[in-house]
Amino acid sequence: MAQQGAQLDGAKFCCSICLDLLKDPVTIPCGHSYCMSCIKGFWDEEDEKKIYSCPQCRQTFTPRPVLVKNTLVADLMEELKKTGLQAAPADHCYAGPEDVDKHKGHDTVSAAAERTERQRELEVSRQNIQQRIQDREKDVKLLQQEVEAVSRSADKAVEDSEKIFTELIRLIQKRSSDVKQQIRSQQETEVSRVKELQEELEQEITELKRKDAELKQLSHTEDHNQFLHNYPSLSQLSEPTDSSSINIRPLRYFEDVTAAVSELRDQLQDILREKWTNISLTGTDVDVLLSQPEPEPKTRAEFLKYSREITLDPNTANTWLLLSGGNRKATLEEEEQSYSSHPDRFTGWYQVLSRESLTRRYYWEVEWSGSGVYVAVAYKNVSRAGGSDEFGFGHNDKSWALDCSTDSYTFLFNDVETPVSGPGSSRVGVYLDHRAGILSFYSISETMTLLHRVQTTFTQPLYAGLRFYSLFSYGDTAEFCKLK
Repeated sequence: MAQQGAQLDGAKFCCSICLDLLKDPVTIPCGHSYCMSCIKGFWDEEDEKKIYSCPQCRQTFTPRPVLVKNTLVADLMEELKKTGLQAAPADHCYAGPEDVDKHKGHDTVSAAAERTERQRELEVSRQNIQQRIQDREKDVKLLQQEVEAVSRSADKAVEDSEKIFTELIRLIQKRSSDVKQQIRSQQETEVSRVKELQEELEQEITELKRKDAELKQLSHTEDHNQFLHNYPSLSQLSEPTDSSSINIRPLRYFEDVTAAVSELRDQLQDILREKWTNISLTGTDVDVLLSQPEPEPKTRAEFLKYSREITLDPNTANTWLLLSGGNRKATLEEEEQSYSSHPDRFTGWYQVLSRESLTRRYYWEVEWSGSGVYVAVAYKNVSRAGGSDEFGFGHNDKSWALDCSTDSYTFLFNDVETPVSGPGSSRVGVYLDHRAGILSFYSISETMTLLHRVQTTFTQPLYAGLRFYSLFSYGDTAEFCKLK
């Protein structure tokens, strides 16, 4: 037995981290063994991500497994050391000359033949690397073209916007000039009319004063015959100016015009506030008014101010999903649906995207039933055809998803899972502030409880999404709720 143990391959008892014989061996959940100090040091470097992996098979574990010494392997190592098994050399545990004295009679391969085989493998590796380099260079070129296209589009948008705003400003200035001219013209007419009346009144006053002086002088005449002779001619007065022609307006004059212009200003501001949100650049709102950002909602009533009715796009629905309720509800069916072929359709995963794009502030709620559902948002260019993990919502860098099951929550992004704690509920609320890069998920029952919040930068318009578990969960439903 001792001789048989000495002939065992030493590399199988080496730690794949330090390449030395196992010291204080521990076995992790996937079955691979390491030196306790080596795997502890390896996982210490992964503490920040809170996800721990096996250096060999890359299987991940959450939370961090507790390390316990494998006494069986430790005892075996002690026995093997007693029989003469030593640590393999550090250069990948290749055998040294003294090991070849020990393995006399075994099948051997010449160094030249082994080199030829490894050389072939090396060339294959180089070809793979060169192919990846070419692929990445193509990707870089495509990205550069995208940058140039974005820049051209931005330059043209700036130029066109400046022209439009210049025309708008010119139009407002012309209207301002017209109003000013009309006011001055009306002012001249009114002033001329008033001055004409004023002159008539002043002439009448002069005539009346002269007549009063003559009558006063006549009243002092002592000669009765002369008084009676002159009185008829002096007592007669000219017709007075018609008082109705003196139309004194209330002391407002042109205040009506000011009020009308003020009303126009208010209407323009309302139009700007209402229509400005339609102006966007690649999914990012253009806030020319440079208004201060509104605070994030705190109560459900505040969230509901940003509610929007969301419908599902039949062209994206997996063929095992049935849409109903005005395309607001999706059901995982036992039988495949007869949808027509479409490039936007998901073929490998039971998921669907909304018809509406989301580029501003929005809030919506999803009511689900069954074993569970993924409530998600994704870019439109998320991969569609394929059944591997990278095509599911949350398993790539183009989608964010909250896995809602009957007993737990898990948040997924770029194939990283984050356990989420919170009260269970069949209704989940989603709040999106695209510009601020905020995505929040809430458990909705009698209270509204924050489950998970994402702070990032969104570079494209987002679409709301739903993803179901598997065909074994047929009958599961999820619906975008109508919010008042």
